[in-house]
Amino acid sequence: MRETSIPSELDLALVHALQLRPRASWSELAPLLGVTASTLARRWERLTAEGLAWVYAAPGRAFSRTRCTAFVLLRCPPSARQRLAEQVSAFEEVVTVELTAPGTADLLLDVLLPDVASLTHSLTERLAGLPEVSAVECLFATSLYTEGSRWRLHSLDTAQLSALGLPGAGVREAGSSPELDGLDRALLDALVHDGRLGLAALAERTGSSAATVRRRVHRLTDSGMIVFRCDMAPHLTGLPVSVTFRGRAPSRDLNTLHRTLATLPECRLIAAVTGTTNILATFWLRDIGDIQRREAAMCARLPSLAITDRIVGLRTVKRMGHLLDGDGRRTGTRPIRPW
Repeated sequence: MRETSIPSELDLALVHALQLRPRASWSELAPLLGVTASTLARRWERLTAEGLAWVYAAPGRAFSRTRCTAFVLLRCPPSARQRLAEQVSAFEEVVTVELTAPGTADLLLDVLLPDVASLTHSLTERLAGLPEVSAVECLFATSLYTEGSRWRLHSLDTAQLSALGLPGAGVREAGSSPELDGLDRALLDALVHDGRLGLAALAERTGSSAATVRRRVHRLTDSGMIVFRCDMAPHLTGLPVSVTFRGRAPSRDLNTLHRTLATLPECRLIAAVTGTTNILATFWLRDIGDIQRREAAMCARLPSLAITDRIVGLRTVKRMGHLLDGDGRRTGTRPIRPW
């Protein structure tokens, strides 16, 4: 087992700051956190070396509104679960792989692709065709109300949050998504690995100039095609239990439900989906007992919501293209290319 240091208050504050400003320079963040830029650089180097935190590019708002997102539940024999998880982790379109407690599914996948035809091929030819897969259920996301890039650690105080400013200003509505060329895709490959790569490093890797790289990255982020995320292991969050609730609610209540659930600090994802249920919500919780408490609290605040299933995650093998060990620490990257 890898040795992991105990996170300090500065570590937590640094990660929260990077959730809000993932590509901010250390000199920008140093006055806010009350330390030197070199101290922040050393802290971040240690956090990334231990697999506790990492910054990367992920599909943004425009992607979720103009491309295809699906949550796929796979069934397989118990003895094949780990082997199948490792196998599907190699698929570029399968961006997240979670081993779940026996029940509705053995694996829960997030699958991202440019269009319905590509997604259909992935489901019928690649996933359903695997010899150890006994059943496949696909839930198409019709609306993605909130997702991992908007989840926060809540380690900064009000003054620090105010100094950082509100992220996401200037993002245009979907429909203005840029056409991607070879340079865009090369930049995306590099930024999926490491979202904090500087302009000079990106220019060297892509054979372009720093000025061109700056324009291209701004175009990708301003259009909402990508968003930069700072993710972390449970060792930092203190929330080791992942549970995905499936439920039903009247269509007229979906916007109210979204606004209510999004205010809960443990809420990681809310999506409207197709199938026998129309709501999918993922929470990160402190312990198994919190599952019942969170469900009871949700239903008390939203009387029209009926929870039909609780999918408990036992281990996340891959999250948005990053491979994780049994403790949720990053061990490597398997780039995603859903664009």
